[in-house]
Amino acid sequence: MAQKQSILGRVAQLAKANINALLDRAEDPEKMLDQLVRDYTNSIAEAEEAVAQTIAQVRMIEADHREDVEAAAEWGRKAAAASHKAEDLRGSGDTAGGDKFDNLAKVAIGRQIQYEKEARDAEPVIAQQNATVDQLKSGLTTMKTKLEDLKSRRSALVARSRTVEAQNKVQQAMGSINVMDPTSELSRFEERIKQQEALVAGRAEAASTSIEDQFAELEDYGADSEIEARLASLKVQDRPALGN
Repeated sequence: MAQKQSILGRVAQLAKANINALLDRAEDPEKMLDQLVRDYTNSIAEAEEAVAQTIAQVRMIEADHREDVEAAAEWGRKAAAASHKAEDLRGSGDTAGGDKFDNLAKVAIGRQIQYEKEARDAEPVIAQQNATVDQLKSGLTTMKTKLEDLKSRRSALVARSRTVEAQNKVQQAMGSINVMDPTSELSRFEERIKQQEALVAGRAEAASTSIEDQFAELEDYGADSEIEARLASLKVQDRPALGN
């Protein structure tokens, strides 16, 4: 009985538990939900076994009660029959026979009283056991409903947690490729490309400058040649005049 009362108390406590308040106070709601699911599952299993045992006991007590009621009625009928027989014998002048059956009637009445008492004593026990069964059944129904709610909440909470985790990863990934961030991978890669482009342009410019310098030298050489040629022409023109 004490064990059943303990189970009943635990069932009542879990059935009345404020799940929202428990989750609000929990540092890790997912772990709290897992623990609550285990507590409810274990308590439901124990309560179902307690209900089965209590119902079995109640049915046995009820069967004994019916037997006591039937036995009391049977001994009542025997007492009435013996008393009636005693009166008939006395009416016929058989006083000794009448006394004998009156004594039998008294024995039957004693047995009737005994079975009636046993039946009365069993009635509050039956009522109490039935009340316990009703409480356990009611608590079980509430706990099963809460257990399904807990499982649903756990699934939703885990899904939300995973969604948040995925969002955080996306945000972190997006942050790592922020084009405005000079420390991002994309910015560093772009900077390397710019450096390579500048190097190619520098090499091209250097090569172009070298060619231009060569052409400039060639032009300077052409100008000197033309000067020399013109000077020579002047000298040729001056020679006849000197001879005359």
